[in-house]
Amino acid sequence: MFSSRGQDDYIAGNIIEIELHNFMTFDHLICKPGSLLNLVIGPNGSGKSSLVCAIALALGGEPQLLGRATSIGAYVKRGEESGYIKISLRGDSKDEQIIVMRKIDTRNKSEWLFNGKVVPKRDILEIIKRFNIQVNNLTQFLPQDRVCEFAKLTPVQLLEETEKAVGDPQLPVQHLALIEKSRQLKKIQCAVEKNGDTLNQLKALKAEQEKDVERVRQRVELLEKVESMKKKLPWLKYDMKKAEYMEVKEREKDAKKKLDEAANTLNEFSKPIEKKRQEKATMDAKCKKLSNLMNDNVKRRMDFLEKANQAGVQVQGKYKEMEDLRRQEQSRQQRILKAKEDVAAAELDLQNLPAYEHPKGELENLGAQILELGVFANQKRLQMAEKEKKLTQTKLTLRQCSDGLKDMENKNNKLLHALRNSGAEKIFEAYEWLQQHRHELNKEVYGPVLLEVNVSNRVHANYLEGQVPNYIWKSFITQDASDRDFLVKNLRLFDVPVLNYVSNDSHRKEPGQITEEMRALGISSRLDQVFDAPNAVKEVLTSQCGLEYSYIGSKETDQKADEVEKLGISDFWTPENHYRWTRSRYGGHVSGSVEPVFPSRLLLCSSDVGAIERLRSRKKELEESVVELEESRKSLQTEQRLLEDKEAKLQKQREEIISVVQHEKRKRREMESRVNQRKRKLESIEKEDDLDSVMAKLLDQAASLNSQRFKYAIEIKNLLLEAISYKWSYAEKHMASIEFDAKIRDLEVDLKQHQKFAEQASLQYEYCKKEVEDCRKELSDAKRHAESIAFITPELEKEFLEMPTTIEELEAAIQDNISQANSILFLNQNILQEYEHRQKQIEGLATKLEADKKELKRCLREIDALKENWLPTLRSLVAQINETFSRNFQEMAVAGEVSLDEHDTDFDQFGILIKVKFR
Repeated sequence: MFSSRGQDDYIAGNIIEIELHNFMTFDHLICKPGSLLNLVIGPNGSGKSSLVCAIALALGGEPQLLGRATSIGAYVKRGEESGYIKISLRGDSKDEQIIVMRKIDTRNKSEWLFNGKVVPKRDILEIIKRFNIQVNNLTQFLPQDRVCEFAKLTPVQLLEETEKAVGDPQLPVQHLALIEKSRQLKKIQCAVEKNGDTLNQLKALKAEQEKDVERVRQRVELLEKVESMKKKLPWLKYDMKKAEYMEVKEREKDAKKKLDEAANTLNEFSKPIEKKRQEKATMDAKCKKLSNLMNDNVKRRMDFLEKANQAGVQVQGKYKEMEDLRRQEQSRQQRILKAKEDVAAAELDLQNLPAYEHPKGELENLGAQILELGVFANQKRLQMAEKEKKLTQTKLTLRQCSDGLKDMENKNNKLLHALRNSGAEKIFEAYEWLQQHRHELNKEVYGPVLLEVNVSNRVHANYLEGQVPNYIWKSFITQDASDRDFLVKNLRLFDVPVLNYVSNDSHRKEPGQITEEMRALGISSRLDQVFDAPNAVKEVLTSQCGLEYSYIGSKETDQKADEVEKLGISDFWTPENHYRWTRSRYGGHVSGSVEPVFPSRLLLCSSDVGAIERLRSRKKELEESVVELEESRKSLQTEQRLLEDKEAKLQKQREEIISVVQHEKRKRREMESRVNQRKRKLESIEKEDDLDSVMAKLLDQAASLNSQRFKYAIEIKNLLLEAISYKWSYAEKHMASIEFDAKIRDLEVDLKQHQKFAEQASLQYEYCKKEVEDCRKELSDAKRHAESIAFITPELEKEFLEMPTTIEELEAAIQDNISQANSILFLNQNILQEYEHRQKQIEGLATKLEADKKELKRCLREIDALKENWLPTLRSLVAQINETFSRNFQEMAVAGEVSLDEHDTDFDQFGILIKVKFR
C-alpha cells in the first residue's frame, strides 16, 4: 500500500536534498526537491541525466545499472581527482535525519558515509531497503538508457516488479507462497485422481483372482512337501557313502598289514646278498688295480719300442747320408769351376757398361718453371679464398636479410589474424588473392590498410585506432579506376571494402600548425604526423578520418580541456580521454563528449612497410652480388686449374728424367752387386767341409745310436717279465669275482620272488589307499551337497523321521507328490504371487490416497487463507495505479488503463496489463 504523507507533505523515504560535488558536468550543486517533484526540465547537456545518475549511485546502485560507463571513476568530473554525492531522505518522522553520502575517485574507489560516519555498503543497503527503495527495479527507477528493457517486461514480470516497488512488502512474499502452494495443489490433485483410479482397478482384479488362489495354495503345499523330501534325499545318499567309506577303510588296514609283513621278509633276504656284493666289490677293486698296472706296463713297453724304432731309423739315415756325401764330392768340384766362370762373366759385363751423363741443367730449368707456376697458382688460390670469404659473408648477410623479411612477413600474418578476429573473416583469402593477381593491375594497390600503417608509439596507436573506423583497416586502396572496378568485382565474395585514391593536390587544404598556445596546453602534434604509411594510404586515412584536425595532448591537456576548445580545436586526445565538440545543425549550440581511451587491438603488432620494401631491395642486391661472386670465383677456379695442369705436366716431365737417372744408377749398382754375389758364392763353395772328417763324424753318431737301441731292448725284456706276473695275479682275482657273481645270482633268485610278493602287496595297498581317498572325497562332496540343500535341525530331523528311510522309497514318494501337484492345473503360473503383490499394492495405495486427501484439504485451506490476504490488497493497489494512470493519460488527451490479469488458482500467470489508446 502507498505510505501516508506527514504534516510536511513528505512520505517516509522521499528525497529532501541532493548535493553534488565534481560529479559529471557539475562542479557543485545543491538541489532541494519538493514533496511532489516528478519532473525535471532543461536543454540537452544541462545535467538532467547527471542528476538521475547521482540518485541511483548514492542509493546503492552500481554503474552498470545506468547503461553508461562501467566504472565509478568515469562519473568524476574531468580534470578532477575525486567527488561526492550526498542525499538527504525523509525519515519516519520529520525530525529523523537520514543523510547518505558516497565519495568516489578516478581510481574507481567508493567510500560510504551515513550521517557523517563511515560505514560499510551493506549498512547503506539496509537503510535503503527499510524505505523499499529499489533502484534496480525498472517499475520504480527507469534510467533513459534502459527504457528498452522496461518495454520488454512481460505482464507477469511487471506484476512482480510492481509488488516489490510500490506494494506492501508482504505482497511478493505472499505471491511466491501462493505460486508454490498452487503447484503443490496441482500435484496432489493429480496424485489423488490417479491413485483412486488405480485402487479401483486393483480391487476388481483381486476379486477375479480369488477363485484360483485356493487351488494354487494346495499345489504349493504339495510342492513344499516335495522340497522337504528332497532335503532328506542327499542326506540318505551321504549315509550310503559313509558306509562305503568305512568298508574301504577296513580293506586299507588289511593291505597295510600284508605290506609290512612282506617288507620284513624282504629285508631278511637282502642282508646276505648285500654282504656278498661288498666282498665282490673289494675283489673287483683289486682286479681294477691290476688292470691299471698292466695298462701302464703296456704303455711303457710301447714307449721304449717307439724309441728303439726311432734310433734304428736314425742309424739308417746316417748310413744313407754317408752314401750321399760320397756322391756330392764329385759335383762340388764341378760347381767351383762353374762359379769361377760366372764371376769372370759378371766382371766383363761391368767393364763393358757405358758411362751415363747426368742432365743437371735440364732438371734445374724444369724446377724453376714449376716454382714460377706454383707461385701464380698460389696467387689465384689466395684470390679465390678472398672471393669465397666475401661470398660467405654475403650469403650470411643474405640469410639474415631473408630471416628479417620473413619475420616482418610473419608480423603481417599476425595483423591479418587480428583483422579476422575483429570481424573480417575472409581477410586472408582476400590478401592472398591480391598477391596472386598483382601482375594484372595497372598501378600499385595497398591493403589491407592495417598492414601498410606503422606506428612506433604505443599510445599513438591507441589514438589512431580509436579515430579510424574499423572498416578502413580491412580496406584495399587502389590508385586507378579500372583497378578499383577489378578489385570490387573479385573481392566482393570476401566482404572487404575497396577505396580508390585520386591525387588532388591543388584543392588540398594546408593543415593547421602547432602554435605556441597549443604547446603551452600540452598539444604536441596532429594525429596525421605520428604514423608512417605509403602516400596514398596516408592521404585516404587523413581525408576519410579527419586526422589533420585531430590533435595529441598530454595529461596537462586533460586538465585544461576547456581552454583547448577555445583555441578552435574540436577534436583532441589525451592519455586517458578523447574530447570532441560538435555544433548543432538546428540551434547552433555546442555540445561536448568525453570518451575513455581504449587500448589498441590491431596496430600494436604492426610492421614497418617501408622497412619491408627496403629489406626486399637489399635482398635483391645481395642475391645479385652472390651471383656475381659465384661467377668470379668460378673464373679464378678455372685459371687456377689451368696453372695447376701446366705445373703437373712439367712436374711429370721432371719426374720422368729423374726416373731415367735413377734407372741408370740402379742398373750399375745391380751389375756391381752381381759380381760381389758370385764372388761370395765361389768362396762359400771352396769353404765346404772335407769328406773324410764328415764321414768319421757320421760313423760316431751311428755307433752311439746303436748303443741306445740295445738299452731300450733290455728295458722291454724286463717289462715283459713284469707284465706276465701281473697277468697271472689278475686271472686269480677275476676267477674269485666270478664265483661271487654266481653266489649272488642264486641268492637274488629267492629275493626276486619275495620282491614280487612285496610289490603286489604295495600295489594292493596303494589301490586301497586311492579307493579310500576317492570315497573320502565322495563322502565330503555328498556332505557338502547335503548341507547346501539343508542343515539338519531338530525340526527337520523330526520331519525326516516321518519320511521313507531308503533312497528308492523316498524318490518314489517325491515323484508321487510331484504328479499330484502337476495334476492341479491353472492358466496363470504366478497367480499367487500376483494376488499377494496386488493385495500389498491395494493396502499401500489406500494408505497413500487417504494421506493425499488430507494433504489436499490442508493445501486448499492454506491457499484460501493466503488468497484472502493477498488478492484484495493487490486489487486495491492495481485500482489505485489505474486511477492515477488513467487520469494522467486523460490529461494528455489519450486513454490509458492498468488492469490485473487474473487466472483463478494459476498464480504464476497473474500479471499486469497496460493498455494505451491514442487518437
